[in-house]
Amino acid sequence: MSQPTTLVDAYPSRMETTQIIERKDPVVYGPRPSRSEDFLNEDQLNFYEKNGYLIFESFFFREEVARFEEELERLRNSTAIEDNPEYFLEPASREVRSIFNVHRTNEIFRKLSREKLLLKIVTQLLNSPVYIHQSRINYKPGFNGKEFYWHSDFETWHMEDGMPSMRAISCSITLTDNNEFNGPLLLIPGSHRQYFSCIGETPEEHFKHSLKKQEYGVPSPEVLQNITDQNGMVSFTGKAGSVIFFDCNLMHGSNGNISPWPRSNVFFVYNSMENTLVEPFCALKPRPEYIASREFSALKPS
Repeated sequence: MSQPTTLVDAYPSRMETTQIIERKDPVVYGPRPSRSEDFLNEDQLNFYEKNGYLIFESFFFREEVARFEEELERLRNSTAIEDNPEYFLEPASREVRSIFNVHRTNEIFRKLSREKLLLKIVTQLLNSPVYIHQSRINYKPGFNGKEFYWHSDFETWHMEDGMPSMRAISCSITLTDNNEFNGPLLLIPGSHRQYFSCIGETPEEHFKHSLKKQEYGVPSPEVLQNITDQNGMVSFTGKAGSVIFFDCNLMHGSNGNISPWPRSNVFFVYNSMENTLVEPFCALKPRPEYIASREFSALKPS
């Protein structure tokens, strides 16, 4: 059931000037100290609260990863990609950039999104049942894989989808080896503790362009300079089957891939059942269901 539509906008954005707003929501919603039945220990909770992310290398067995990789290639080579709105292609090369809604349309990734330990971790951090707000595969082929510019996911999900609060977590699983050369995920630790509003009015059907190249909902160079000077930068690298959980408001992006090695990850966005979507705060119609789900059904482990 959706939240009331009369919520006050605690995180305004897409205006004429940039605002820096202190985070009004917890980072870790679960009880402290952690309970004996919880997966994450107190040190991990403290790290996540301070930095906004947790990394687990080689989270999945090699045999599982091989099955994911096979499906990755099969989906990329589908014959109907030009006519499928869930596929987003690179403007110039027409190669697949992202595939959305894979937790519904693909049985292998549907089961993966409901993996017992993944759910145990996100429900501990959010202290509630969760549903999938968004799922996608990001492809970044060797030699010409394009960048994803710096952004906070929450800024977009709040403004364009109507996500009220910062009670959501992204989980990214490496489907190929992610190394320092092939455009790994870059993060600014601690940036989740402030909300950086962005400049500009959101165009109609912005998603058709932003998911190929984002121009609205991105921070200014001055903001990025300041927060990286204060917090530094880290990269998420690891063998295929590694996992990162990161806060919905953490500033992140990735470079282009000019190495010979492809870099592909699958993302599942887990949102609290107590944080379901209202009308978009940018006053436009909601993005399509395959990008931002309004089917609020709590997940059960597969």
